[in-house]
Amino acid sequence: MKNLLLCTLLLCAISFMPLAQTVAPSSAEKKDDKTTTTSTEKKPAFGIIFSGYVKTDIFFDTRQTNGLRDGHFLLFPEPVKPDADGNDINAKSAYNILSIQTRLCGSIWGPDAIGAKTSAYFEAEFFGNINPNINSFRLRHAWVKLNWPRTELMVGQWWHPMFVPECSPATVSFNTGAPFVVFSRNPQIKITQHIGKFSVALTMLSQVDFMSDGPEGANTKYIRNSVIPESDLQFQFVTTNPANGTEFLCGFGINWQMLTPRLSSTITLSPAYDTVIDGKVFHHDAVTATYKTDVKTMAMAYNAYAKLRIKHFTFKIGGEYGGNNNAYTMLGGYVVKSVTDPTRGFVDYANIRSFATWAEFHTNATRWQPGLFIAYGKNLGAGETVKGPYYARGSNIDYAYRISPRLVFNAGKLRLAGELEYTAAGYGSTNEKGYVYNTTEVANLRLLLGVYYFF
Repeated sequence: MKNLLLCTLLLCAISFMPLAQTVAPSSAEKKDDKTTTTSTEKKPAFGIIFSGYVKTDIFFDTRQTNGLRDGHFLLFPEPVKPDADGNDINAKSAYNILSIQTRLCGSIWGPDAIGAKTSAYFEAEFFGNINPNINSFRLRHAWVKLNWPRTELMVGQWWHPMFVPECSPATVSFNTGAPFVVFSRNPQIKITQHIGKFSVALTMLSQVDFMSDGPEGANTKYIRNSVIPESDLQFQFVTTNPANGTEFLCGFGINWQMLTPRLSSTITLSPAYDTVIDGKVFHHDAVTATYKTDVKTMAMAYNAYAKLRIKHFTFKIGGEYGGNNNAYTMLGGYVVKSVTDPTRGFVDYANIRSFATWAEFHTNATRWQPGLFIAYGKNLGAGETVKGPYYARGSNIDYAYRISPRLVFNAGKLRLAGELEYTAAGYGSTNEKGYVYNTTEVANLRLLLGVYYFF
């Protein structure tokens, strides 16, 4: 009986895995799973269910690409890079075969505490945190939940609140729609209040793998030194009819972020120089002065989304606008606006704004499941005169778009998924207000085959 129960629980856990990202079951779903017992057999007070998949991606690109982990996580095609004869160096195709998405998940339940149902979840894969660590085991998600009748408290690492797992692209590509969709996992404290079919969620979060850029490169210190955590407020409505197999979900949110790019500023009072005395060279170091500073940059972001599931089809749509989208794996960031105190090297900042919108359609068939993902993103510049440097993703990209049809075949625990991912970007020059002009569009076509085996 115990073996039958474990098999049933494992199959339930596998059924909640989308095409490109593993989504943890909700507390209600896990509760239903755990109560599959007989009157003569008590449910264990504590338990864990392991699940996951082994996956290999085989892909071919018609052009050099900008992305992560040896091109596995694709963002944009690379711009035109002419050699001395005018030949485009980046107009070179490439391929790769990688199994670094292979994943292990653990869904955990335990006894009630302080009047709440308790649960936990973790998820890890072999993607690595940085390119030199490719193939290494790294943490994706890890959280603890307390569920009261109408309130849920989650503490741990999970998707950024502007990435909504219930309404996210189900692409075969690991990028899950990035850079047109918020893609970030963050340590956070999230409290959700349910009021009938409505819910409101307040989240306070930090950064770990997905970091803001700055004077010292990508680093979590810029948000940590701001002391006040990033804050997000999400509103959601959902209604379902299990008998008809229908669901309607929609929501929107507001996000606030503050960064402290630097704690000090160093200026040069006199440059380094060499003197020659009696045939010998004497070096004199530059004379500098360092001053404490804590100038901050703040940004707002907004997201909205909707999902409609009917018997045979599912439609999804979403969009995001933000003043500093760099840490969300999207276009945008911030830039030095001006030098406010030349004697001390103090500066202020302006945001590089951007927006993106996407839509997806797929069937709900269990064996053959075709789908289509389309998206568009736009760099909106700073809107005011700036000096530089830029701490932004795609500051020389005016726009980008993607068209990505797919076909998924399921046979028991085996899944074969093919996808064509056409991504184009308009590269150009950046003017004094951060706008990109005189663009040249380049495009890449990725042919992708994903082979999964779920457990």
